[in-house]
This record gives sequence, C-alpha cells and structure tokens, in this order.
Amino acid sequence: MPWLLRVEGLLIAATFICAALHPARAEPRDVCARATFRAVIDVGHTAESPGATSARGVPEFSFNLDLARRIERQLLATGFKRSVLLLTEGPSRKALAERIKRANALGPDLFLSIHHDSVPDKFLEKWEFDGVQRGFCDRFSGHSIFISYDNSDLPGSLLFARMLGSQLQKRGLKYTPHYTDRNMGHRQRLLVDPQTGVYRYDQLLVLRDTSMPAVLLEAGSIINREEELRMGSVEQQSLISAAVVDAVQSFCAARGARTPPEVASRNGAVSKQAKAPAAATPVRTVKQR
Repeated sequence: MPWLLRVEGLLIAATFICAALHPARAEPRDVCARATFRAVIDVGHTAESPGATSARGVPEFSFNLDLARRIERQLLATGFKRSVLLLTEGPSRKALAERIKRANALGPDLFLSIHHDSVPDKFLEKWEFDGVQRGFCDRFSGHSIFISYDNSDLPGSLLFARMLGSQLQKRGLKYTPHYTDRNMGHRQRLLVDPQTGVYRYDQLLVLRDTSMPAVLLEAGSIINREEELRMGSVEQQSLISAAVVDAVQSFCAARGARTPPEVASRNGAVSKQAKAPAAATPVRTVKQR
C-alpha cells in the first residue's frame, strides 16, 4: 500500500537521523600497554639484615618476601609480563646500594618497595610467646605509604602513591596516622595526603636515589599481635596484592610509556625535571631501607 511505504520510508529516515545525531559510543579499551610496562617489586631488607622483628619473633624480611612474591605473581597473571621481583643479599648498606643500582639499570616505569612496620622501642610492651619474652605494641595498626620529594619523578611517585592508597581504602584497609604523632620523635613524618595515607620521607634512599617513580609500602604493623597474624594470612596478602595490581593498572593507563624525567648529559651530569614543592623541612637523617 502506498501509505505503508511512506511510513516505512519515514521510519528509515528517522533512524538515519538519530544515528547521525547520536553516534554509537566506542567500547572503552585498555589504554595501558601491559606488555611493555615494567614494575619492579622490591623485597625490603635481606635475609642477613632482616629488618624489624614481629611480636612473635618472625623477621620482617619473611613477611616482605611472601607479599612481594604474591604481588609479582598477580602482576604477571594480569599481563604485566615485564614485572621484576628485586631480591638482594648481604648486609644492609651493601644490599641497599645494590638494589638501587639494579633498579635503575632495569629502567622500569615504577618501583614499589614492600615492607612491614614496627614502632620505636619506647612504645614496646613485654609478653611471653613460646617461652620467650618478646616485645609488642597493639596501639597502632594499618598501612602507610611513603614517597620522597627528592625522587627524580615526584609527580609520578605521588600519583601512584595516591592510587595505591585509594585501592587499599576501597578494600576496607585503613592507614595508620601515628606517624604524625609528636611522640614518634625523629620518625615523625609529614602527611602529604590525609585521604589516602601518603607520607613524605625524603631520606629513604630507595625512594630518593631511584630514577623512576618510587613508592614504599609499609603493608601493616607486625609488632601488633593481631595484625601480625592477619599479615601472615593468604587472605590479607591477596587483598593487598589485588590493590597493588589495580593501582599499577591505573598508573599504567594514566602515564603510558614513561618519559625518563632525568636527562643525563655526556659528562654524566643529571638534571632533575621534577622539583619538590615547598613543605615543612623534615629531619635530615638517611634511612637505609
């Protein structure tokens, strides 16, 4: 029928007009180049210089290694095939210099150092575990995230630190505010971002002397008796690992391929393009982590 053909023609014309006015949205795509992005996961301390001791006498290095290995496995499984687990040996000072040298030689897009926290000795109380008297402190719990304003890529360091803090927060994990307490003495730190738990610690050498965005995560307090048990559990490690991987994914997408913020001249001099913003002057001590 002629009238039916006219109606069909109008409907077809209307369809074309709507398509022109409202083009189909492109499917969102993963802008992170996982195949080329390299994250270095640094295992804090060494077997010979194991760092802090937990409330039950377990060396910090053991916790660091377990969590770092889980993070590395999850990154590899997610497609970050160039991820590297950085493990060093020997006494503290020698191992520290070696880890910085190796990290810089790898030329990664991101450096994340994994640690577990303790407290100054003056906060410790005594208890007996397995027939041995040990120290503990149940007053503080939670993670903390550190960056150095002297890092060669401060904007990148701060960006990833905030992303990591946000991902931990989304999983119900809270940061510890005790680093702002005056009773911390020379370990008191400036809280850069109170929303995500990012602290400033300029003198941490693995953050200061690495030539890429660098962040240190104190994953939890192993001197706290309850939190020590949580930090040793697969569930807690998996939760933190998932937060790290999601933060790496977001950082990779936001930054793309890294443009090195340091430009070395032929005579070996290095110019830093990222300068630290003005802030309170921290205590000038060098921390070997």
